[in-house]
Amino acid sequence: MRKLLNTLYVVTPESYLGREGENVVVSVRDTEKARVPVHNLEGIVCFGYYGASPEVLRLCTENGVGLSFMTPTGRFLARVQGRFRGNVLLRREQYRMADDEGRSLPIARSFITGKVVNCMTVLRRGIRDHDGAVDCAGLRSADRWLAGALEAIGECTDLGALRGVEGTCAKCYFGAFDDLILQQKEVFFLRDRNRRPPLDPMNAMLSFFYTLLAHDVESALESVGLDPYVGFFHTDRPGRPSLALDLMEELRPYLADRLALSLVNLRQVNARDFALKENGSVLLNEKGRKEVLGAWQKRKREEIMHPYLREKIPIGLLPYVQALLLARFVRGDLDGYPPYFMN
Repeated sequence: MRKLLNTLYVVTPESYLGREGENVVVSVRDTEKARVPVHNLEGIVCFGYYGASPEVLRLCTENGVGLSFMTPTGRFLARVQGRFRGNVLLRREQYRMADDEGRSLPIARSFITGKVVNCMTVLRRGIRDHDGAVDCAGLRSADRWLAGALEAIGECTDLGALRGVEGTCAKCYFGAFDDLILQQKEVFFLRDRNRRPPLDPMNAMLSFFYTLLAHDVESALESVGLDPYVGFFHTDRPGRPSLALDLMEELRPYLADRLALSLVNLRQVNARDFALKENGSVLLNEKGRKEVLGAWQKRKREEIMHPYLREKIPIGLLPYVQALLLARFVRGDLDGYPPYFMN
């Protein structure tokens, strides 16, 4: 089993990454702020424009450390990786499956089934944990609608129809999501799911968590030998990691949505953690990024019982476990891909 190492998040925009020996050195205005041995890292996510030296790029690629660059506001810019040494036979089979809609459709159904079931669990937990404080009737109505959609997912005969059902499910889920926000309602609300750019603090935090999750899932797929850019549900597009977006679907409600709700309802974030831009977009500021990144890293260290493997694993390894199960299915070792269902 892959060891859960650390992801280094560099949030100060003026930071520059350099190398000294086998260490990644973070400097701000020529002053060293941090030094981390590369063998302690599984990834680096840098929020800034100052970049990294060629030597630190070499150090990361030689040691299998994924290095992603974001703008200071969290928009993805680029990802650096070294030469791939995986199983070419696995990727050839992945490409054949992706080109055959008859073979792609069952996998895509599994991803979306996992997503919808986990969305239902988020709604049901809200009813269970906050009965009397939430609109139980509205949440139960959304839950029933999603339950009915599971049958429609199984009956989809092409990817276009499945994408239509998934989009309607997402609209239903996010339509009820605002009822799960119990604190700071004057600041945190979700009238609709908006992005590029997000227009309110809740959407800003969800988009930020989805970006972090995409980094982890892409790294996981690369680690098992799959091509993150060739998916089964999301269409291929230059520069878009379609398979990473596929695999994220079932993990979003558990890893991102629930954590965002917890941070708001426990008042661990507030209005001072966000900045309003001239174009109307709302983004996490440096203080806010540090707060949510700390919560993200802490969450990843918690342990769960994986329902398929029947083993205890850190939550941070979920993307790697699911990527491994997907690779086994593509190789023909499993009869179907088992999505992750949260408890």
